[in-house]
Amino acid sequence: MAAGLALASLGGVAGHAAQPTATAAPAPQAAAGPAGVSNTAPTTSAATPTANPSSPELAMDGAPAMTAQPMIGQPTDGLYGLQPQVTKNGVFAHWMHNSILVPTITIICLFVLALLFWVSFRYRRAANPVPSKTSHNTVIEILWTLLPVVILVLIAVPSIGLLQAQFKPAPSGAVTLKAIGNQWYWTYQYPDNGGFEITANMLKEKGDIAAGERARTDADGPPLLATDNRIVLPVGVPIRLITTANDVIHSWAVPAFWIKLDAIPGRLNETSFTIDKPGLYFGQCSELCGARHGYMPIAVEAVPPAQFAAWVRAKGGTMPTPGKASDKVIPQPGADGSAAKVEEAAETANATGPVENVTTAAPATTQGATSNPAGAGNAGL
Repeated sequence: MAAGLALASLGGVAGHAAQPTATAAPAPQAAAGPAGVSNTAPTTSAATPTANPSSPELAMDGAPAMTAQPMIGQPTDGLYGLQPQVTKNGVFAHWMHNSILVPTITIICLFVLALLFWVSFRYRRAANPVPSKTSHNTVIEILWTLLPVVILVLIAVPSIGLLQAQFKPAPSGAVTLKAIGNQWYWTYQYPDNGGFEITANMLKEKGDIAAGERARTDADGPPLLATDNRIVLPVGVPIRLITTANDVIHSWAVPAFWIKLDAIPGRLNETSFTIDKPGLYFGQCSELCGARHGYMPIAVEAVPPAQFAAWVRAKGGTMPTPGKASDKVIPQPGADGSAAKVEEAAETANATGPVENVTTAAPATTQGATSNPAGAGNAGL
């Protein structure tokens, strides 16, 4: 995961990425794709309507008015290394990368290179016409066995601590964000704040938009990373991130948060983090998920808790009791109780009208071990 985040945050990656081709598309995400595959994502009008569309908390992209800042939360042309980190795990990982891993790798590579040059020069035919018959050297064999073990142990101590911290459960009072991957866009839910949903699509360039669509501007963010709807999270408050997917495996990754969590259909993955600094941070899907994998950006606005609460209310949501642990049931996509199933049941009820429920007795069965009569199914399990 560390390697994937390092690659994703290198300075020159996004600046040289290919732009999407221009198409006359009826919907924001329509573009050329494989035959028989729909790549049209829902527009923002399909998302939950806001309670107060004119609220100043919804000034830009359905989020507070915040513009992208150079070198903060995004790749930058000409720069090398990891993005500046704004979570405790990210700061520690950044330090470990720069202070432990890179120096260790550099020293080992230079040492091995020096040995190669020394052996090539010292034991060349002209300087050593009669080669030694020595086949073993006890001291050298002990050293080249123990030294790598010691180095690995020294690296393992902070590595295990970082790995443990990355998957530490969120404490009580954390804000739950559920990120759902789709081909090829993200939807977000806030289960602890009324369950409202946000759909985020990539903003296209001026030459690629159809009539009625809004083109990306520099205030929105870099090309391929700006979205038509941003998600908002509070600063200094633990975030409980839950990921899943509706179709194929995706991955929710924001390099500045040191977060990369796979979104797998039929499964809920969970991690937690705390954002230390306000700002606008960008990420992308980091799991190859189809023809438009490169067009699934993530845009996160980190704001003070009071501003987050105002944004939630403007969205029609609610704020939970402070310090209370989350008690919301978060179903899998397509499972009973999920938004899709609830909507499907409502549509069926509207189409068929009221139905009179008829109570029927369950067929009697016999439990094999005791012959006790019981209802059908695994009673008592």
